[in-house]
Amino acid sequence: MATKRSELTGKQKAAVLLISLGPDVSAQVYKHLTEEEIEKLTLEISSVKKVDGSQKEEILEQFHQIALAQDYISQGGINYAKTVLEKALGENQASQIIGRLTSSLQVRPFDFARQSDPSQIYNFIQNEHPQTIALILSYLNSEQAAQILSELPEDTQSDIARRIAVMDSASPEVVSEVETLLEKKLSATVTQDYTETGGVESIVQILNGVDRSTERTILDDLESKDPELAEEIKKRMFVFEDIVTLDNRAIQRVIRDVENEDLIMALKVASEEVQDLLYQNMSNRMAETIKEEIEFMGPVRLKDVEESQTRIVATIRRLEEMGEIVIARGGGDDIIV
Repeated sequence: MATKRSELTGKQKAAVLLISLGPDVSAQVYKHLTEEEIEKLTLEISSVKKVDGSQKEEILEQFHQIALAQDYISQGGINYAKTVLEKALGENQASQIIGRLTSSLQVRPFDFARQSDPSQIYNFIQNEHPQTIALILSYLNSEQAAQILSELPEDTQSDIARRIAVMDSASPEVVSEVETLLEKKLSATVTQDYTETGGVESIVQILNGVDRSTERTILDDLESKDPELAEEIKKRMFVFEDIVTLDNRAIQRVIRDVENEDLIMALKVASEEVQDLLYQNMSNRMAETIKEEIEFMGPVRLKDVEESQTRIVATIRRLEEMGEIVIARGGGDDIIV
């Protein structure tokens, strides 16, 4: 690669970086890329004949600086990152780093709000139109949104939850208008493409953080107005891997109520953390029997595994509704004393 350092493209720099990092680290990076990105990057790497020592050092230093800048942005936004970098590297170099980063990085709208206290956001938006509140909550961290949703009046909670769940996209103009209402400069640029926001998964994350009473109020109201949406939300409220959040007594209770066939099927592809936790809460004999069944089990369909896990999750939610177990949530009514 005879190209001068100043003329290297982004893909060429990425290729040099991965070569410098070595095969083991590069393989881990590949796991986070799309197939198209992997193909393009692999082609670029294969075209590299030799990496100049000074070239390697410069690219590694650029990567380190950009990684630091991204970390600062996540802590306090673009302005915070620029301030820290200016103190460390000087104004010119800080501007260059931020410029390189923001040329390819789109800071999500409401970035500043995600660094703010939820109670302050609540005070500002509590009297806004429900659609405006829904839009703002869909962009916040789920913990922030959950706290704000819990503080809103009960008669508006389910309406806002529904609006978040059915929200698909918001135009840049609407997003900019709402940002103006918040009187915050929350992102460096707003793209001209429609921005994905909200959706069922968004409201699920929010509801997973509210207290049980708020969740029950919202879901009960949604069931009467939109049963299909309420059912879809409930299906995603607690997934199988979330079983690690239960205490040992609850897990033992769940094991007693589910079919062994479902346990075996679900554990076959479960994470090591889930497997260890469930085995610890079984008798030694039961654990050994299930391990043997899994060992001699042939290939299984993913659909069958998911159905078994769904039945176990349904049992968990049924036991919670009966008051037999407690699923830890964000509010105070689940604190056990």
